Amino acid sequence: MDEAKKYLEQEKEKIEIEIETVKGLLGSDVDKEARQELAQLERQKDELEKVLNENGRGEVNKTGSEENFSNIILEIRPGVGGDEAKIWAGDLERMYLRFAESRGWKTELLDEGVLSIRGKNAFSTLKWETGVHRVQRVPKTEASGRIHTSTASVVVLPEVTEKEIEIKEDDLSWEFSRAGGHGGQNVNKVATAVRLTHKPSGMVVRCRQERSQEQNRKIALALLRAQMWENERESRRVEKQESRKAIGRSMRAEKIRTYNYPQNRVTDHRIGKNWHKLDRIIEGDLGAVIESLAYV
Repeated sequence: MDEAKKYLEQEKEKIEIEIETVKGLLGSDVDKEARQELAQLERQKDELEKVLNENGRGEVNKTGSEENFSNIILEIRPGVGGDEAKIWAGDLERMYLRFAESRGWKTELLDEGVLSIRGKNAFSTLKWETGVHRVQRVPKTEASGRIHTSTASVVVLPEVTEKEIEIKEDDLSWEFSRAGGHGGQNVNKVATAVRLTHKPSGMVVRCRQERSQEQNRKIALALLRAQMWENERESRRVEKQESRKAIGRSMRAEKIRTYNYPQNRVTDHRIGKNWHKLDRIIEGDLGAVIESLAYV
């Protein structure tokens, strides 16, 4: 039995014990509350049994066409913590690059903190990484040895085609400027950086990584298309009130994981699970973490 299925079986057993305990309260002074809690526990048990049954038929991660995306756009942005947050965002970027390399996936830096990852099942594998990742550690610049807490946000989006998300040219506003930073003479003399605005929604994307304006235009369009796809998916999910919404499938502001360096521990707050091998996970050994989320 793999780790994820074992976890689900254990959760089911816990619920069954709670059900028997609550049944013992029926007919007492708290009968009404007991019946409400019993109904909720029964629903939770049914959901777990449904997932376990689907896994047994080999239907894991086949809930819809979105699971078939091979290529993704992964954004990593510094959050709270100043310079340490920027360093932490860089550490996460390296972690995902190494994980992708271990899977034989191709990677490309599209812009600062924005990666393209191409490979089989890339989206279904990494989609649960969306959210806020918190780190607790002593920064290298901290002379007193005090532990700091910093954050970075991760967003995982699929690369979608023009057929899947159609964008009207009249709805777009393009702005071009000179790219800042290093890169030789071309950086300060040619307006290669792109700022793209989708007028109906107000969405704005930027790209300045490539030395060609045309390449940056293509990347900006791909980023906009991915963000529009995510918004449409979230709207459909709210309407359908999908059960999986409860663990924050695409809630960018949700704190999903803590990396505690002094204790060499990684905690995923959505499933309450710990791994005492942070030193390996941060080097790209994410397999066990991702597998534990695949069945929830």
